[in-house]
Amino acid sequence: MAISRTLLSEGEQVVVSTRTHPKALLLPVLALVLLLALGTFVETRVDGDARLLAWVVWAVVAVGVLWLFVWPLLTWLVGHYTITDRRILTRTGVLTRRGHDIPLSRISDVQVERHLTDRLLGCGTLIIGDASPDGAVALPDIPKVREAQARLNDLLHALHSRGGRGDGGA
Repeated sequence: MAISRTLLSEGEQVVVSTRTHPKALLLPVLALVLLLALGTFVETRVDGDARLLAWVVWAVVAVGVLWLFVWPLLTWLVGHYTITDRRILTRTGVLTRRGHDIPLSRISDVQVERHLTDRLLGCGTLIIGDASPDGAVALPDIPKVREAQARLNDLLHALHSRGGRGDGGA
């Protein structure tokens, strides 16, 4: 389970816990390959007189790898979406952590958006409509998004069947 137990209320049960689909790392991996190819190309083409150029290129490659690969990888590793029997929790951010909790009792609409690549890779965006002034919260690249939507709909149905008595879990 990705979420810390300290974030859960007493008796609260995790129903779905996930991070974004690994497809979020496709462009960073492509950037890594291209940067390493650039560094290797320059390294093999320079002779003894242009070693400074090779060092400069490798320095640019190192900065590019940190910015275009390592940072997105860290962002992917620390971001989590959790659906409990009381609320939806999102946690994102590497240096500055951001979180959003939506009590199930405030959810008015659950939508799924799946583009062609999402359908091929088995993921999609879960769009949660709630009673907040912001309108809807989009959770992008959820693996098995249809399953997550079905489980969320089951929780909402159970909540409304018992008269909407949810504590909000905040």
